[in-house]
Amino acid sequence: MGVPTPIYLDHAATTPVRPEVVAAMLPYFTTYFGNASCTYELGKASREGLDRAREQVAAVLGCRPREVTFTAGGTEADNLAILGVARALSGRGRHIVTSAIEHHAVLYTCRALSEDGWRITELPVDAHGRVNPADVEEAITDDTVLVTIMHANNEVGTVQPIAEIGRVTRRRGVLFHTDAVQGFAHVPTPVDELGVDLLSLSGHKFHGPKGVGALYVRKGVRLSPIQFGGKQERGLRPSTENVAGIVGMGMAAELAAAEMDTEVARQTALRDHLIARLLALPDTRLNGHPTLRLPNNVNVSAAGVEGEALNLRMGMHGIGTSTGSACTTGSPTPSHVLTAMGVREPWLSGNLRLTLGRQTTLADVDRAAELYAQIVTALRQASPTYRERCTS
Repeated sequence: MGVPTPIYLDHAATTPVRPEVVAAMLPYFTTYFGNASCTYELGKASREGLDRAREQVAAVLGCRPREVTFTAGGTEADNLAILGVARALSGRGRHIVTSAIEHHAVLYTCRALSEDGWRITELPVDAHGRVNPADVEEAITDDTVLVTIMHANNEVGTVQPIAEIGRVTRRRGVLFHTDAVQGFAHVPTPVDELGVDLLSLSGHKFHGPKGVGALYVRKGVRLSPIQFGGKQERGLRPSTENVAGIVGMGMAAELAAAEMDTEVARQTALRDHLIARLLALPDTRLNGHPTLRLPNNVNVSAAGVEGEALNLRMGMHGIGTSTGSACTTGSPTPSHVLTAMGVREPWLSGNLRLTLGRQTTLADVDRAAELYAQIVTALRQASPTYRERCTS
């Protein structure tokens, strides 16, 4: 019997780079290798690649190309948005509103500001992981300069009411940032309709290369740089541009937008099929909103098992999954997202995240569901606590 073909179900952590994206990038490693800041022909060719990628990303966001600033990834984009606003507007106020389930790139940045005297309000979420726009409005004071709420959660896939929150921040005259690293390419992100002033992206989440991201900055928003050096990216992000990576991100964004409608429908059907199969197992629950969630995200908890043990055994059988954010894999502490949602034991430690992609098939999710049931059953049989519960 041969070794089963590996099945990758961790697309929320990273995605494979598409062949078309690789093809678009390759000339910028060799033929068009010039520094985009130089004025001779090689530099001009690199500059043209940057300009084209900026237009591609802007077209998906529905903004002006000059409103797109390229970074080294989503974490840097989040940091630039939050720290940049804080530095630019500290004379007007020193209060930021966020949520308890943000990615650590946002939470840790806000907490660093709190050590410098800023007041940070971390809003609660409901049992599905949704922020209430009324809570945002209530939290805003005359001292508030920024609201930062993620577009869609990276662990449980819940999509936030960003447009409703955007109407609140517009009415109150407060800047609004959203971390759209997980939502981009899965949920439409037209910045005007969302009402956001800043929006973060990361190329490797939608089949682009790692090490490149972008920050949308609405025209007129005051933002101070957090790095210093050259004048690249209009002085907001100094450093020689990663031209090949940026070109790849632009191509990936264009391809994702062209396929979004068909891929969302296909992945949603696979997601719902997988959820139904996993929940057919007794003492298993879905984490996150049942419908207002990313089309590729499934996060379930099984009583009587440890998520890390389940994840490890899935991996031993060739199924790539995770227990939550890739940035905190291996952490002994419970998920801050599930904790904020009010999830308690036996569900808190028994969760597993399976996230689908362009290449995921029905056979893949059926194999994953079958293996999940086998492993959970075996772990429960080995658990004295769970056996006692079933026989009592």
